[in-house]
Amino acid sequence: MPIIPVTTYKAPVLFGNKHVQTMYPTLFRNVPQVAYQRQRIATPDDDFIDLDISASGQDKMVLILHGLEGDASRKYMLGLVHLLNRNGFDTVSMNFRGCSGEPNRQLRFYHSGDTGDLRHVLTGLRQKYPGKQLYLAGFSLGGNVLLKFLGEEANALQGIVQAAVAISVPCDLADSSKALEQRQNFIYMKRFIGNLKGKLEEKALRFPGAIDLDGFERIKTFRQFDDRFTAPIHGFKDAIQYWTLSSSKPLLRDIKIPTLLVNAQNDPFLGKSCYPFEAAAQNPNFFLETPSNGGHVGFVTFGNPYYWSEHRTLAFFQNLA
Repeated sequence: MPIIPVTTYKAPVLFGNKHVQTMYPTLFRNVPQVAYQRQRIATPDDDFIDLDISASGQDKMVLILHGLEGDASRKYMLGLVHLLNRNGFDTVSMNFRGCSGEPNRQLRFYHSGDTGDLRHVLTGLRQKYPGKQLYLAGFSLGGNVLLKFLGEEANALQGIVQAAVAISVPCDLADSSKALEQRQNFIYMKRFIGNLKGKLEEKALRFPGAIDLDGFERIKTFRQFDDRFTAPIHGFKDAIQYWTLSSSKPLLRDIKIPTLLVNAQNDPFLGKSCYPFEAAAQNPNFFLETPSNGGHVGFVTFGNPYYWSEHRTLAFFQNLA
């Protein structure tokens, strides 16, 4: 049964609080910078995706996806890149459209269920590095994209992708959005919506009439934001349809390569439906680990330059290599 009943993660003393676990890495963690080499990939719709590559000619390569409004320079990305590089893995950190420091060209940008760009990037990596074993890793939104992709392409990926790890994933987007509406999560919601507003303001200037920002200050939840912007920009009727069609949870049963999902039980971004025990019990390829602590993309670890979630990812890949 691929539900992992015992986890090795234990939160440091005074770090059991879910908000401390979630915010501490962003505010205080020190991670050395990576000497990335940037590569730009053109997309079929006259747009681009920027990849940040850290490679030394290893025979194994991990494609890593960041979370909402993240990028390849986020500390959780750098920590994993460092550890993987030191243990024989090249890495490719994929910046979603509009997240690499330069606005993308199209009105659309990225969203929680957009697997098309991942598919395009993976195809390009297979062509450029035909001899490498490929692995996938994703955090939060990027983890949902990853898991959804693994379910959609279940048969095609066998023999191509060796294994995958997803950390802190809102695999049920409606449930996650509801969890983030709680008063205690106000600070996260305010930050996300504020960052997304900046992207919309830039697009409103380049695409006159396509985006109406009047009354934006009244938007306080993802339900309101996705109804008004994410859904119509990306071809969905409303937030409910967007969440329903973009959630990875219904596809977890179809995954056919070894895949690990790590969701802390005290993750403030996740509701009860984001812990897919039934899928793990039924699918021998899908492993679920739910530490009692860890927060959202937290798993703070002291006395070691790398966090527990990074070691856990490496161990899963090494055990299957």
